[in-house]
Amino acid sequence: MKSMATASGRRLYLTINFVAGLAIFFFGYDQGMMGGVNTAPDYVRVMQLGYSTYQGPSEGYVVTITEPTKQGGIVSIYYLGTLIGCLIAGVLGDRQDWAYQDNDDWQSVGPRRCHPPMLCAKRRVVRQREMRLSATRDAEPVSRMLCARVVNGIGTGFLNAIVPVWSAEVASHTTRGAFIASEFTLNIFGVVVAYWLEFGLGFVGDGTSQVRWRFPIAFQILPVLAFMLCIPMMPESPRWLMKMGRDKEARSILGRLRSETGNTEDARVVAEYEEIVVAVQLEKEHAAGNTYFAMLFGFHDSDLHVARRVQLSIWLQIVQEWVGIAAITVYAPTIFAEAGYGARKSQWLSGLNDITYMLSTLLAVLTIDRLGRRIGLWWGAVGQGISLILAAAFTRLLKDNPDKAAQYGGAAALFVFMYTAIFGATWLTIPWVYPTETFPLYVRAKGMAWGVFGWSIGNGWLTLLNPVMFSSIQENTLHIFGAINFLAIPMVWAFYPETANRTLEEMDHLFMSKSPFVWEEEAHFKKWKEEGEPARIRNEPEVRDVDDFDLKVDEMNNVETKV
Repeated sequence: MKSMATASGRRLYLTINFVAGLAIFFFGYDQGMMGGVNTAPDYVRVMQLGYSTYQGPSEGYVVTITEPTKQGGIVSIYYLGTLIGCLIAGVLGDRQDWAYQDNDDWQSVGPRRCHPPMLCAKRRVVRQREMRLSATRDAEPVSRMLCARVVNGIGTGFLNAIVPVWSAEVASHTTRGAFIASEFTLNIFGVVVAYWLEFGLGFVGDGTSQVRWRFPIAFQILPVLAFMLCIPMMPESPRWLMKMGRDKEARSILGRLRSETGNTEDARVVAEYEEIVVAVQLEKEHAAGNTYFAMLFGFHDSDLHVARRVQLSIWLQIVQEWVGIAAITVYAPTIFAEAGYGARKSQWLSGLNDITYMLSTLLAVLTIDRLGRRIGLWWGAVGQGISLILAAAFTRLLKDNPDKAAQYGGAAALFVFMYTAIFGATWLTIPWVYPTETFPLYVRAKGMAWGVFGWSIGNGWLTLLNPVMFSSIQENTLHIFGAINFLAIPMVWAFYPETANRTLEEMDHLFMSKSPFVWEEEAHFKKWKEEGEPARIRNEPEVRDVDDFDLKVDEMNNVETKV
């Protein structure tokens, strides 16, 4: 703990990235876990969702779901919890003073944006785990499971609203996207761990034991405990501290983040500190508009246009789900099965698809800051749309030509893999990064909460709707989602300005344009830069380079010594 209190530079930067990644890993694990739990014969029996049949030693027990609505309800109610949790976390994350509860005693630890909300979230996760594991001992296991899913969702909503904001505020503006994108590599790694853990547990005994679904639920306590142990050692967001008036502490943390030696007089630290000071002063005029209601309807936001940013965040997250990731996740095993692969081989292919998904996120880490957010969303939408339409087309050909199942099924499977790889490299990460960048400091946690709100709506909606769509129009569902990808292109082009390589403090000026269209916002921003840069340069030290700055300091010290 002492070593982390003095850590600085790259070591501190990577440690924060890893600790934040633990929370995002849990998020991915929890999402992936329910897929395997739903195929466990004992879970299906306990929840009365259907029945299982033995299909020989090569396939084992295969479940048949007779209550898809009940099954879908258990899964989708989780997103009700995330919706509630993110809204609560947004309020707590932006509050100026409060204490957090520990072991039923209130202990004042001073104002914190990240620590208490995160710890509260993890406590909720621990409680839901206990509730899930006791589900079969309850007279109403379904009710118990539903309650656990809601509580778990609340904890996850807390983390999804706070962790990306914390990450964005400690990262530098040139690596902010990669910083958060790397955390989503751990997110999909969580999906991979959940999938293969549950796949392996299917071979325990005859595959019908309680261990097959109880152990994966219990296993998630490990990243939870690791995160709870690490988070008290982590530094607070310097921007939030400055908003609270704790400038000295904020500058100290900025020094540790931007300098290998923790030098608070480093030119980069001074420049960033001064920029934050100006932004804090600008945003104080709009502090009255820091409620969700005011943000949504634009009360008190004047030329900051916070309501516009809320709409952009909500709809980008909703569209993220509607570009087809939920559909392809649901339908991929069906495509593999219709291609002639047995149940076991289909599971292998699904697991390999998850690994491809995880590896593709590394491309996002490399490109998200170099190419920018807009280009990533554009080429991702094109690639995803083509992949979905071709996957659906080959699935149709597969059904019409069963004698060519291997050829058409293989082609359909290829485009499933291609879709998940492109999504992982683009649309997985960018909609999560965007809300962390675009909101003013005084409502940044609430702004991220609006993004999670949109994600919860999009996910919950499709979790219930996907089974109905696939039951009614089967593979044509993929054509609908493919078309939505192409419709997303003009939406991004017209309304979503580029945020890559711009500081968080510059975003206010980007959105000050009276027009919501990108070209008007960019023109306004360019004009502000042209008018503001000369004045800023006149009022700042002439030297900005770190080495030159240190040289000037040394020269001044030599002069004083001679005198």
